[in-house]
Amino acid sequence: MKVMIVTVMEESHGVHVGSSRDGASRTEEDAEIDRQLELFMSRRSEVVNNLHILPTPSSAASDGPPNACNLHLIPMKDSKKLKSQVFGKSTLDIVKGMKQHVYDANGVQYLDCVNGTSHVGHCHPQVVAAGNRQMSRLVTSQGFTSDLLSRYVSALVDTVPEPLSVCYLTNSGSEANDLALRLAAAYNGNSDIVVVEDGYHGNISSLIDASPKMHQRYNHVKKDHIHIARLPDMFRGKYRYDDEEAGIKFAKEVENKILQAEGKGRKIGGFLYEPMFTIPGVFIPPQSYYQHVFRVVREHGGLVIADEVQCGMGRAGDNMWGFQDFGLVPDIITVGKGLGNGFPMGAVLCSKEVSDRLGGYFSTFGGNPVACAIGLSVLEVIKNEKLISSANRVGRTLQQGLQELKDRFSCVGDVRGKGLMQAIEIVNNKEERLPAPDTASEIMFGLKTRQVLVAITGRDRNVILITPPLCFNMENCQVLVEAFEDILTGLNQKQENIGYNMIDYELDKPLSKKIRLEDIEGEESFEYDDLCEMD
Repeated sequence: MKVMIVTVMEESHGVHVGSSRDGASRTEEDAEIDRQLELFMSRRSEVVNNLHILPTPSSAASDGPPNACNLHLIPMKDSKKLKSQVFGKSTLDIVKGMKQHVYDANGVQYLDCVNGTSHVGHCHPQVVAAGNRQMSRLVTSQGFTSDLLSRYVSALVDTVPEPLSVCYLTNSGSEANDLALRLAAAYNGNSDIVVVEDGYHGNISSLIDASPKMHQRYNHVKKDHIHIARLPDMFRGKYRYDDEEAGIKFAKEVENKILQAEGKGRKIGGFLYEPMFTIPGVFIPPQSYYQHVFRVVREHGGLVIADEVQCGMGRAGDNMWGFQDFGLVPDIITVGKGLGNGFPMGAVLCSKEVSDRLGGYFSTFGGNPVACAIGLSVLEVIKNEKLISSANRVGRTLQQGLQELKDRFSCVGDVRGKGLMQAIEIVNNKEERLPAPDTASEIMFGLKTRQVLVAITGRDRNVILITPPLCFNMENCQVLVEAFEDILTGLNQKQENIGYNMIDYELDKPLSKKIRLEDIEGEESFEYDDLCEMD
């Protein structure tokens, strides 16, 4: 019989959970609270431009907050220059979201193929109502349990297989991964961790250490307790798609790292991984890879920790969690991002055997009533709107369209993914397979001119990542693929510069919604990396 436990103070508390929701109708008091909230938000726009602006020398040119992330920079035409000259860029200021679309300050609509954090869709009315209703009643109940907490934990635990029966609620995926490392160290007394190259697991110090992507970006010195295994890249990696033993061979790379650590007198505490290696560029290894890795890690006393922050919650289209696609159950799973549809939430699920070794866990905000109300609503929307099966169906259509582009265009080296998590690797050609980050960047900018937003990720920043909200539909697939096709056609025609010449082409082409441009000084362009939206 499954045991459901929530750890909220210094000890664990069993929770008996019901399945019914509070069906009370909205009252006049609720309506008044909504009116006051709308009034407050309308006034907030008067001062929002002053938030987070750092002082800069008066002589320095400033085109935006110097501490702002380079999220979704869009090429903007400079009318002072000839068409063949460089375009400038300006930040894309998003002020509103609805379902799978976002809007800028001028009301221009963009198809959001990036923000998987808005898991069930931007501003889903059921989720917004749940948060608003609970916020008007009780925001924090630190140190106390509640029926809402019990129902949410029960609903979340019911989505995972045995023996995962204990749930810790946190504020983010980063905090969840940090707690997972603590659980592993408490369980076996070893703090050494095996991770995979170009992985990213959060921005807490312990996770910067465990995130090889951060090492190469910021000259971070790898700690002795971190052991980095080879990424199972079967497109450009050591072992390729045509090698039937590729899965086992990549798994032995993990085994070798463990043996090397033991040769230095160290013991492995755990293996931290993304089931589908989303951040490195979506790499889905054969089942044999995990069968070997799970066995070896456990034989050497370590725990297997699945980071489901990116691929969990039904995104892959077959199951609720990515690890379930491989028929194996990890010792610990971590969740974040989509858990709250944009509201800061995270969770760790493990067995009672693992949790008992920790002793206790305390979080001021983890599992607060508002978070539980929102989290419960997200799970209900996924179920009621059949978003997992939708992700499967729409994802197959999307991948088919992308595969057709791969067959036609030499720069599309590989298309991989499952459900609504797809990656397109851009290379110089299919024979040499050299990464082409500049081309990927120009494709991304070209898509923005068609009001389609995608991300760039990967070791060489040449992988276009598509992770839209799960309400993404067939029509959206067609819009995305057609925009991709037009831009790649321009590239195939050997235009001098796809990013800028394609913009000229688009400006001369009638569109149902015109792209709004500003006159700004030209400056060098750069791509947006999906790391920008990590918590």
